[in-house]
Order: sequence, then structure tokens, then C-alpha cells
Amino acid sequence: MIDRRNAMKLALGSAAMLAAPAVRAQGAKPRTRIVFLGTKGGPRVGIGASNPANLVVVNDTPIVIDCGMGVSRQLVSAGVPIPSVKYIFISHHHSDHNLEYGNLFYNAWAAGLTTPIHSFGPKGIEEMTRDYWELNKFDVETRIADEGRPDPRKLLIAKDITEDGVVLKTPDVTVTAFRTPHPPITDNFAYKFETPDGVIVFSSDTNYNPKLADFARGADVLVHECLYIPAVDRLVAKTKNGATLRKHLLDSHTSTEDVGRIAAAANVKVLALSHFVPGDDPDVTDDDWTRDVKKHYSGRIVVAKDLMELKLPV
Repeated sequence: MIDRRNAMKLALGSAAMLAAPAVRAQGAKPRTRIVFLGTKGGPRVGIGASNPANLVVVNDTPIVIDCGMGVSRQLVSAGVPIPSVKYIFISHHHSDHNLEYGNLFYNAWAAGLTTPIHSFGPKGIEEMTRDYWELNKFDVETRIADEGRPDPRKLLIAKDITEDGVVLKTPDVTVTAFRTPHPPITDNFAYKFETPDGVIVFSSDTNYNPKLADFARGADVLVHECLYIPAVDRLVAKTKNGATLRKHLLDSHTSTEDVGRIAAAANVKVLALSHFVPGDDPDVTDDDWTRDVKKHYSGRIVVAKDLMELKLPV
């Protein structure tokens, strides 16, 4: 028989066990998170969403995926010190994905960087890095001599990706590259991040590619670009090269309905829509972006906004 004193101990112990997980959950800092730095597809710069860029933070290690214009300021806005960035991944060499690559590193150096940043991208990133230092040789060498800064050319370590496979492996994250077509570009890579809290896949810019579903199968989060055809038609109607632009956009990107097909085939837990094409039409609503996706995918959908954060595990 349980006496009154033991009954009281049992009751208090049960209450503590019920309360403890909630306390831990409130105090726990997420080890892995995604920050959508720039969600507008394309190179046009406007007053709305910033150009393409994403951030994955794993155990306090910031990893930048793509460097559209504004990425440095968006990192600052997200509360991430630029010199803390450790890795940069470029998906392909369209300007809205690499235009601020060199300047992101430069801004980290100007803010006090003393440790290396490793960068990865399709063939050409090593040459681009060398050309960047040649372009900025006068400024860099002046500041080294005049301000006592370390030589930044030794701190940016670039590596061309020439084939599918693992491109980075650390105790915290494994990154795998997967070639996906973005006509007329073929040197274009999606990336998979395997972290302690789940798997994240970034589609890169891509046309409809069922093989991407295989690459992303079972991922916790799939961040996929998307194109909304009615808004594209409105855009091209007021563009001088409208017919050519429309063909490019439809050939090079994935419609919202096809994004739903990919997410469903991959059976991902969360689909995050980003790199919106077009990303600056004020008449397009979140419902417009998701309506046709839902014809095929019944899971959780996130319509990404600049500086929105998604924590893992989801």
C-alpha cells in the first residue's frame, strides 16, 4: 500500500516529469536552422524581396547558399556576423546567384575576418576567385600595407565542382551536389545538407526534373524554386523581349504544379517555396503560389519570406 508521504512524492515526481520536456524545449537552442536571406528570383533589384540567397546554420557554423545582390546586408539583418561564415556554395553562374560572391568575402574581411572561408561551385568558381583578386588588387594591397590586415587572398579557398557526389564532410554536416538542368546552363547543382537534425535539399534553379525527387527522397525540408505562369504572362506582356523571355522562363524553371509533383514523389516532410519567378508581382498571393502545388502534395508548405527562419527538426 502507498502511504500518504509516498503518494505525495509520486505525484510530485510525475508532475516534474511532465514539466521537464516543456522547460527543455523552451530553453533549447536549435542546432540547425535555415534562414531565407533572399527569396526573389532573377537579377532585378527592387525595394521588395532581396535576390537569391539562403543560409544554413549547423552548430553555430553559418553556410551561405548563393550570393545574389544584397546577401551581405541580409546576413547582417539576420544577426549573423559576416566574418563567422565558414562555407559558401554557389549553385550556378547566373548573376543573381554569384554577383555578390567576391564582395561577401570582402565584406567579411573588412569586418575582421582572419580565418578561411571555403567556397564551392560549378566549374569557373576558382577562376572567378582569381579574377576577383586581380580586379581588387590595388585596394587589397593598399589595405594590407596601410591597415595591417591579413592577406585575404590566402583566406578564400575555392573549389570547382565537376561531378555529382559529396563535396564537403565535417563532423556536423555532409554536403552532396547533384547536377540538375537549368537550360541553357548544365553546370548547375542542387545541394543536400545532412545535419544532426535532419536533411535539407536546395533545388537550385531547375526545370522540371523527376530525378531531383530521387535526390531529395525523404528529406526533412526541400527548398524548391517555383514559377507562377499567370504572373509570368503578365510580366512578358509589358516586356520588349517578352516572347523570348517567356520561353526562357518556362524552359528553365519549375511551375508550381510541377513543384508539387516533385515534393510528393520525394515524400518530403516540409516543402519551402522560394526563388519566386516572378518575385516582385504585388498581385501574387501566398494562395497563388500554393494552389497548384496542393494538387499533388499534401504535406506542410512554407511560402518563404526574406529573413524567415525555419528550425530543424521540423
